[in-house]
Amino acid sequence: MKKLVFIISLAIVAISCGEKKDQKSELTGAISIDGSGTVFPVSEAVAEEFLKVEPKVRVTVGESGTGGGFKKFGTGVTDISAASRDIKGKEIELCEKNGIEYLQLTVALDGITVVVNKNNTWAKTMTTEELKKLWEPNSSVAKWSDIRAEWPNEDINLYGPNTSHGTYDFFTEVIMGESGASRTDYNAVADYNIVVQGIEKDVNALGYFGLSYYEENKDKLSVVGIDNGAGAVIPSIETVASNEYAPLSRSLFIFVNKKSAQRPEVETFINFYLDNAPQLSKEVGYVPMLQSGYDAQKAAFSKVLVKK
Repeated sequence: MKKLVFIISLAIVAISCGEKKDQKSELTGAISIDGSGTVFPVSEAVAEEFLKVEPKVRVTVGESGTGGGFKKFGTGVTDISAASRDIKGKEIELCEKNGIEYLQLTVALDGITVVVNKNNTWAKTMTTEELKKLWEPNSSVAKWSDIRAEWPNEDINLYGPNTSHGTYDFFTEVIMGESGASRTDYNAVADYNIVVQGIEKDVNALGYFGLSYYEENKDKLSVVGIDNGAGAVIPSIETVASNEYAPLSRSLFIFVNKKSAQRPEVETFINFYLDNAPQLSKEVGYVPMLQSGYDAQKAAFSKVLVKK
């Protein structure tokens, strides 16, 4: 009889533990993220892993560009906005107008990567001055030989992000010295895959986007080393982390609606994001911060949570 009671007790404990275990996965609800196409691979990877832990929470991840994301975020359409640049004054005003309070969190580092066709044998490196000459407003550069006389006397076909992308803002800011200052006669795209496809098919094409898109397509494209005065540097996890790849290294962010953060599914997701960003950002081709950086982001996030 004692043995039977012991077995029954174990069964009750097992059922109780099972219930407690299940309770950990009982979060429900929906979380909406939109914004930067550059940050998209990180957020998508985090959302996929989160689904394995919290299968009843629906996380939707969009990539309408940093600017497009802030338009939705500033009107309360989304809970989280991904960005590859800082928020602008007009975007802050939109948030204030609609009573949106937010917290900015850094999730990874990135290096804007200049890419060319695999059969391009000449443009192995470029200086920042040459990039400026090529991309500045009303640029007179039409052929490769306009950059360097020894390069082919062939038209350059340019690809890059459209004006809704934070990559466009950051690139023009650091290369031209003014955000948004750029020639307009190029293939401006919303989807970076179009950049890959266009350059892969055209030996005279050149474009730029985030490091992860190059890492994902390095078998199709070649990377250009950038010389900022101290010799050409190839973008990589190591050179971005050390800031050797200057001036095209940058931080990647998510902006969290403070009201949304009070919902348990959003709170859990953000902590999960910051816990897993070091590994997942590296897996998708970006550069993780030092662990102390993520610890600081988690501490900042904890301060916006209302004590229950």
